[in-house]
Amino acid sequence: MAPSFPGSGLAKGLAVTLRTMTRKTVTRQYPEAQPELPPRTRGVIGLFEENCTVCMLCARECPDWCIYIDSHKETVPAAAPGGRERSRNVLDRFAIDFALCMYCGICIEVCPFDALFWSPEFEYSETDIRDLTHERDKLREWMWTVPAPPALDPAAEEPKELGAARKTAEKLATAARREPEQEGGE
Repeated sequence: MAPSFPGSGLAKGLAVTLRTMTRKTVTRQYPEAQPELPPRTRGVIGLFEENCTVCMLCARECPDWCIYIDSHKETVPAAAPGGRERSRNVLDRFAIDFALCMYCGICIEVCPFDALFWSPEFEYSETDIRDLTHERDKLREWMWTVPAPPALDPAAEEPKELGAARKTAEKLATAARREPEQEGGE
């Protein structure tokens, strides 16, 4: 270790301060110049309502209890004659109180049907804190700002589901090509 003299730490600190003071500052004028956000920015939560089955997992797992869901049951007629009627939940209200939300993402992680997504949208301030509870219409609007998922690693293995689906499609295509050949030969 190099020998130090009394006050060397103070001299190093002042040198850093002087270097910083002489640099030109860069200020981006916010409303005119939008910030460049990192790709995985957590802004607000978008709702893809078509995927929501009202399972209530997001509301139950939320540590802040900031998700409000209301639903009712509807009877769906039988799909086939002689079948039985089914009941399903219909979403009436889905709201998130962003004044309470701590942006932990637990609701997004536990959603088994991919109905909730992070949106990089960050301009949703309100003048009254009571207006920070956003209903499903606003959450649906934010869904369109959700970025596409990152591309898969080119060196990764193909998921087995895709491989099985591809084999089935190839079998069907082969069978479809053989049918006209067989009809023409008869």
